[in-house]
Amino acid sequence: MDIVARLRGSLVVSCQAGPDEPLHGLGMMAGMARAAVQGGARGIRSESVSDIRAIREAVDVPVIGLIKRSVPGSSVYITPTFDDAAAAVAAGAHLVALDATTLVRPDGLTLEQTIRRLRDELHVPVMADVSTLEEGLAAAKAGAACIGTTLSGYTPQSPKLEGPDWDLLEALVAATPVPVILEGRVWEPAEVTRAFRLGAFAVVVGSAITRPQLVTARFAAAIPKE
Repeated sequence: MDIVARLRGSLVVSCQAGPDEPLHGLGMMAGMARAAVQGGARGIRSESVSDIRAIREAVDVPVIGLIKRSVPGSSVYITPTFDDAAAAVAAGAHLVALDATTLVRPDGLTLEQTIRRLRDELHVPVMADVSTLEEGLAAAKAGAACIGTTLSGYTPQSPKLEGPDWDLLEALVAATPVPVILEGRVWEPAEVTRAFRLGAFAVVVGSAITRPQLVTARFAAAIPKE
């Protein structure tokens, strides 16, 4: 069974913590990944070479790896170049997630060229993070192994929503046979159920599980005001 097929019908937990977050470093995300798998996750999404490597050593489930990096003159942030993707693979990523929007990639490669090189040279499939139906269809045509709704709400061409982009999920499921993964602003278990009923291949949950400061803030906000 290939790596993408192993994610069918699964919960994938995004274990990421930036330098400004309390759980950054010190093996925290590897511990978070172990807890997620113990709780039933069948995949992990991870960022940075060090965390990908540590998580691969900690758990025996597919790891979707990415590199977040700001490149001067470019707005592409999620795995902006082929070299970044190669670094994620070298660290142990089974799949590579990358920005598959209409933005020009800073290394000059097209999305199709990047996906082809990852597939042919490094033998790793790509999860295309998109924000619109058109981007998803283009990613499917370019050879992406799966498509995530990850960037909906974070680009000028996508709607700003408090919850998941259900319309995009439904549109992608209807328009392409490529597996579609719901990701972005999933906070409730009922939303996971709804996603699968709408045809999602898998669901990624991040902040609601792995960012305790945000979870705490939601509870704190529920305290009645005097």
